[in-house]
Amino acid sequence: MQESLPINSIYEAHEGEGLHVGKPQIFVRLQGCSIGCLNCDSKDTWDFSQGEKTSLQDILYLLIKYRENLGINRVSITGGDPTHPIFEKALLELVSMLKKKDFYINIEASGTRVPSKLFDVVDFISFDVKTPSTGVKIQPQLLDTFLKQFAHKAQIKSVIETYEDFKFVLELKNSMSPTFEHWILTPCYNTEEDFPQTRFKQILEWNYAAKSPFRIIGQQHKWIFGSKEKKV
Repeated sequence: MQESLPINSIYEAHEGEGLHVGKPQIFVRLQGCSIGCLNCDSKDTWDFSQGEKTSLQDILYLLIKYRENLGINRVSITGGDPTHPIFEKALLELVSMLKKKDFYINIEASGTRVPSKLFDVVDFISFDVKTPSTGVKIQPQLLDTFLKQFAHKAQIKSVIETYEDFKFVLELKNSMSPTFEHWILTPCYNTEEDFPQTRFKQILEWNYAAKSPFRIIGQQHKWIFGSKEKKV
């Protein structure tokens, strides 16, 4: 049987957050996530029964067409949760197909698993560290494993909504990765609020007070298109 993946959407957009903000990419958004972050801005991707089952060959064909038409060679695999075990076999095959066609591949990892075979073959990993406001507890030993194996091609991102969130990641960074440079704090921008200017300013001040250990990078796509717009 031909391998396939459940697709929520495939679209072109400029990267809106993290170290690569502003870079044009083709986003492959998988359908299905079991983590349940309280402040998730993509809850439409949670239900595993939804999404369009798409063959890997069809996905590859579409990405090649995007590259021919728009000149975009970067693919960002997101979700949902692309590190969920249910996707691993097909996703490994897709990544192999894309690398043979010289695509650059970023994966948006939930931070709840370290699938080494998958992480070994992608070009860049954006690894979430969940904060208390998400309602999700992290496993520090998992972060330690990730940093030992993949720090050379990764960023860590944490969504910050409260001072409790900031204090949590500060203590975690100081205890586990004080010299890791690419830990990004993303000010939370909820789908029902306007641009959170006050929150953003507070996080900048907290970072100064902590001797500036983090990079603070907002979500550019939400500034431009608003917090509810999809596929941007």
